Amino acid sequence: MPVRSPFPDVEIPEVPLFDFLFSDFGGRDAEPALIDGSSGASISFAELRGMTERIAAALAERGIVKGDVVGIFSPNTPYYAAVFHGILRANAIVTSANSLYSPGELAHQLKDSGAKLLFTASPFLERAAAAVEQAGLPADSIIVLDGAEGYASLRDLLASTAEVPAADVVPTDTAVLPYSSGTTGLAKGVILTHRNLVANLVQMDGVMKVGPETRILAVLPFFHIYGMTVMMNHGLHRNATVITMPKFDLPEFLRIVSEYKIQRLYIAPPVAVALAKHPMVDQYDLSCVDVIFSGAAPLDAELGNAMGKRLGCTVLQGYGMTELSPVSHAMPDDRPDLDLNSSGFALPNIECKLVDPETGEEVGPGGRGELWVKGPNVMVGYLNNPEATAATLDDEGYLHTGDVAEVTEEGVFSIVDRVKELIKYKGYQVPPAELEALLLTHPKIADSAVIGVKDAEGEEVPKAFVVLQDGAELSADEVMAFVAERIAPHKKVRVVEFIDVIPKSASGKILRKDLRAREAANA
Repeated sequence: MPVRSPFPDVEIPEVPLFDFLFSDFGGRDAEPALIDGSSGASISFAELRGMTERIAAALAERGIVKGDVVGIFSPNTPYYAAVFHGILRANAIVTSANSLYSPGELAHQLKDSGAKLLFTASPFLERAAAAVEQAGLPADSIIVLDGAEGYASLRDLLASTAEVPAADVVPTDTAVLPYSSGTTGLAKGVILTHRNLVANLVQMDGVMKVGPETRILAVLPFFHIYGMTVMMNHGLHRNATVITMPKFDLPEFLRIVSEYKIQRLYIAPPVAVALAKHPMVDQYDLSCVDVIFSGAAPLDAELGNAMGKRLGCTVLQGYGMTELSPVSHAMPDDRPDLDLNSSGFALPNIECKLVDPETGEEVGPGGRGELWVKGPNVMVGYLNNPEATAATLDDEGYLHTGDVAEVTEEGVFSIVDRVKELIKYKGYQVPPAELEALLLTHPKIADSAVIGVKDAEGEEVPKAFVVLQDGAELSADEVMAFVAERIAPHKKVRVVEFIDVIPKSASGKILRKDLRAREAANA
């Protein structure tokens, strides 16, 4: 039997995301919506709304119409939110790009999504310009947030005196196209509608106690659906103040938490390691922190509990994926008693199944099965990829997550394994197929396979098994350097083993379980 959320269903407002977030600030119009943690520069709720309207007008003036796609390739700043919602207010679609992307990876996303323009920041301009050229877009399709000679800037857009376009989107229209590797393979555009995003914000309300007095630190990137929905948009929705950081730096992170009296931290597990173990933490007053919520990858309970004890705060964990907008499960703020190895309950309006991946039979409490999720936050599908969509979404509307879970009689879910092949490195997705394809472009490599292995700190990292061409010589360092020069840093191969043959099935599929068994035997 499907397991429904223990929470009552919530009503999903039938409005576009912009209207949902910007129609009423609860009397906090003059209060800061976003603060740059480094400089202290802030944007009030009213200023943010005005900026989004000017950006929308300027985009319309540049020819952007309903359904056009506009990219954002930038670190976290308060202006990210202004541009994001300015694009939506222009009736267009946002495609958010990983700030670590190489020009080739960014070019793929720009081409695949059909992006017409790209917002970036000056430190990223060289990569952005190369990507735009590779994607076949004109150089003037780049807008530099902080300005650069020869390019339009955000200031130029804000100076526009054009008319704000008439609002012309409905809840079922596409709002964002973040890119995800899903359960396997190369990155794909995930079609999320305005209703998907609004639904997930309302679903989160019942378990995440965020209000106008809450200060949230946004160090996880806004380009990632976790940062986009849970930090940026849920903060706006609850009229909270969001303090931004462009990247994680422990001393700066601790300073901002202490100085701005941050009450709520959203993190990925690598940050938990620092907060639980680094001696520098003791130099700062972090008594302001009430809740630390971990997502993007599994958090070890022992580590999480050590962090919570050290900071004197509640530590919670949730589960989600880009295809779920992203949150489907979470430990509620008022249930710190739950096992921290769990992901808590399904959110309101969600029902789940656990299905044995071998037999296709449903599994009840105490058993293990692939987690299937159904709800208003489930994506429409993958852009231009009906095969991948059909493999992930079934006819009943269940999204097959590729993760193996257990559930208790109370409805508490725990993720225990993965059916899918995706590697999670510090919360970032690393698709083995992409690395394997890249390795095969090396003239001295005959075959390859990539799996995730644990490093000395317990972090999952990509390991490449490499078969050399006859008579060829190549070192592990040379293999890793070859990949590192062509890929985003988080996707780098970090371990290499040379073997005689890659184990494969009769159909040619790589038998990763055999490689994992080999790894376990050698451990």
